[in-house]
Amino acid sequence: MKIRIGTRKSKLALWQANYVASRLKEHFPQLEVELVKITTKGDKILDVPLAKVGGKGLFVKEIEEAMLRGEIDIAVHSLKDVPTYFPEGLGLVAVTEREDPRDAFLSVKYSSIEDMPEGAVLGTSSLRRKAQILQKRKDIKIEDLRGNVDTRIRKLEEGQYDGIILAYAGLKRLELQDKVKKVFDTDYMIPAVAQGFLGIEARLNDRQTIEIVSVLNHMESEIRARAERAFLKTLEGGCQVPLAGYAEIINGKLKITGFVSDLEGVRVFRDIIEGSTDAPEELGEKLANRLLEMGARKVLEEIYGEGN
Repeated sequence: MKIRIGTRKSKLALWQANYVASRLKEHFPQLEVELVKITTKGDKILDVPLAKVGGKGLFVKEIEEAMLRGEIDIAVHSLKDVPTYFPEGLGLVAVTEREDPRDAFLSVKYSSIEDMPEGAVLGTSSLRRKAQILQKRKDIKIEDLRGNVDTRIRKLEEGQYDGIILAYAGLKRLELQDKVKKVFDTDYMIPAVAQGFLGIEARLNDRQTIEIVSVLNHMESEIRARAERAFLKTLEGGCQVPLAGYAEIINGKLKITGFVSDLEGVRVFRDIIEGSTDAPEELGEKLANRLLEMGARKVLEEIYGEGN
């Protein structure tokens, strides 16, 4: 039996694909695994913020097309890059155990965002991070930062930015924790929906492959991911909107924190909901609808209206 894994070519994407390959080999020593490297539109467009060129789907479309053509068997994604809708015939078949979902602050000069002086330049392309930082520091400049992890760190070290924010999960996976000055707790900065999870996508009619890959599914992580992605789906959110959703399981209860704001971080809607782990999607949808009723609907309509 052979499984072909479709992956982007970045260091982090290759780490993720190799991680899944090695885990599969642990369970199935006779399994042959091949990595198929694919360039996505998101890898080619590096000079424009994601919010302006289509958001999440930019990193998966070409890989999904290769899967539908039968050129690869599975795809390994950072789940936060995966849209909540799949092309017909494809779907999410496993979610690996979550890596640390928090965001990290990197700087050559400063130990925290609080230490940055007025007018200092912070790099991030995430509207979610930008809105949450603007709530605390309206006096610093936030500028777009694109590129893979190495490129972003190089730009920081060259002095193009005074500080940058990256996902801690990717830095840990690439063993770059020594670059981190501070890791934000999840109250200070609510993580992106599905940050820290790896999602494995396959053809839904490929029962043999699904059976093999399902050994990597981590049930608690799957429940948390389902809740967060249902929250996102209900808000019809993507990279164009500052929103965050973070699910935890505490003492057997599912707790979800949700956040939506306008682009300036002025009108902010935040709430927490708790419930059973048996129906994670329902809980995520309920939280999203609460935020919409609180006033998030008007903000989302304004943002989507500007984008058209």
